[in-house]
This record gives sequence, C-alpha cells and structure tokens, in this order.
Amino acid sequence: MLKNYISNVWAGIGTTLVGMKITLKHLFGKKVTRQYPDKFHPVRDGQAPDFLRNRLFVDMNLCIGCMICQRNCPVNCISIETIKAVKDDPEAVRPNGEKISLWVSKFDIDFAKCMFCNLCTEECPTNAIYMTKEFEYTSYNRNELLYHFSVMTPEQIEAKKKLLNEEKAKKTATAATAKGTENKPEDKKE
Repeated sequence: MLKNYISNVWAGIGTTLVGMKITLKHLFGKKVTRQYPDKFHPVRDGQAPDFLRNRLFVDMNLCIGCMICQRNCPVNCISIETIKAVKDDPEAVRPNGEKISLWVSKFDIDFAKCMFCNLCTEECPTNAIYMTKEFEYTSYNRNELLYHFSVMTPEQIEAKKKLLNEEKAKKTATAATAKGTENKPEDKKE
C-alpha cells in the first residue's frame, strides 16, 4: 500500500517536471508570435487560395430579388425585401437593357451569424452573391457586422412604393368599373 502511494506521488512529480521543462523551454526560447496587423504571414499575404470561403459580397446590379439565397441560408443571416416594379416606371431597366421586375429595397447580411457555408452562392441564378478573399473584418461591436448591400435610398424606396400603390389603385378602380358595368341591368327592348 505504501509502495503504491509513493509510486503515485513520484509519477505526479515526474509529469509535473516534464510539463515544467516544456514551459521553461518556451519561456526562454525564441518567440514565434507575429505582430499581426503590422506583419502578415508570408503565405497568406495576398496569396489566398481560390477555394477560401470568406466574406460575402453582393453585386446589386446583378441581383434580381429572387430570395433564393435567403431561403437557402441555414442560419437566417440574409434579409431581403423587394418592391414590385410597375410597367410605366422608366427607371425599371438594368444597365444591360434588361427589364427590372423587382426592386431590391433591402439586402442585409449579418456576418455575426454567417457560417460561410457557401449555400447562398451556389444557387444564385445570376451569380450576384459570391465569396471574396477578404478575411479581415473584425469588430468590437456586433452591430458593425451587419452589412447593407442595397443601393436604394429611403427616398427611392418611398417613390417606388408610391408608384406601386398608385398602380394597384388604378387596377382596383378599373376592376370595380368593369364589375359595375357587368351588373347593370340593360334596358329592355320592346
């Protein structure tokens, strides 16, 4: 019993000395810590591999507002709101001449939630959302990790909503007029 106790104590002291030997070796040895913002790792310094999945970017000129990326996101970090474009809107044309059917009034990505799974980029029909090689976007405040990609100003959003409401009112008025003429009794001919 005493022999077992002494061997356990000796094993404890031995493992502690081995651990302290490693600690003392690193304490007085050459330091390998790099001053990150000032000195970059030579492999990563501008030479990021193509397969890296880092910060997302959205090209709003290509985005059609289909919301596929929002539906595919497993952590719901993408938030999109759209406004239907009216037929008479002269601005409803893309730079390439294609007609705009939806205005993207809000396209936000919360990078505090994003897990960089790449599911949003895989299904985008226009390749408007993609992963960049930028990996350095830390912040002390979580609210600064919410990125707004929509280029519409609040005034433009209100103008588009007003146009849509006017078009809906016209359609409702014409539908009511058409319905009213159908329900009118016709004069009987004698």
